[in-house]
Amino acid sequence: MSLKSKIITEKLPLHVAIIMDGNGRWASQQGEIRTFGHQNGVKSVREVTEAAAETGVKFLTLYAFSTENWNRPRAEVNALMELLIHTIHVEKETLNKNNIRLLAIGDLMSLPEKCRKELNEAIQETSGNDRMSLILALSYSAKWEICEAIKRISNNVCTGKLDAEDINEKLISSYLTTAGIPDPELLIRTSGEYRVSNFLLWQIAYAELYFSEKLWPEFTREDFYEALINYQNRERRFGQTSGQISKS
Repeated sequence: MSLKSKIITEKLPLHVAIIMDGNGRWASQQGEIRTFGHQNGVKSVREVTEAAAETGVKFLTLYAFSTENWNRPRAEVNALMELLIHTIHVEKETLNKNNIRLLAIGDLMSLPEKCRKELNEAIQETSGNDRMSLILALSYSAKWEICEAIKRISNNVCTGKLDAEDINEKLISSYLTTAGIPDPELLIRTSGEYRVSNFLLWQIAYAELYFSEKLWPEFTREDFYEALINYQNRERRFGQTSGQISKS
């Protein structure tokens, strides 16, 4: 029996973020080059995206390419960009079929022009879908995002568009690339690594963290369901006591 039957719809996280780690190690275990792992990781992206939409998750953010990933061997980076272009092009039909909207966050101008073009077309062609939003974090790092927000806020204070006394958490959030998107309640990381790797540092302040030993190409919809069940069995207190939560 699928673990899906154990999921309590009323306790679903609105937003799930995933650090998809382990493609390269999985490829090495198969005796293949790293790009083979990235290619097979696409299958897990498709399966988990469909599982998230089917269970009722409204926002799914995938850490697809970090700013630090530009430091990888040029051949691997080029292969990743080509894979990204191909995958976006191929999956547009599936996204529309499943009523899923595509969004992207990160330093998108640093992506190759061909990649940006394919990405923007997919975002436009799926913009009317409202079942779930799939957000790709591309050329993304949380420190970069926060620095960019500080620059914009500082500039607006200097030009008189903003008063320094108006700066608060809500305003800072509105200057991030995720403006208008609710913060993740659940962060999943695969491959047995126990770190958040510069991903959504501001947004995951109160997220539940779930770590899977599975490498990303091995991560299935059942593993995703298991993460959701683990989440719904946790008590989210936000600084309150258990007694306060039970009374509310």
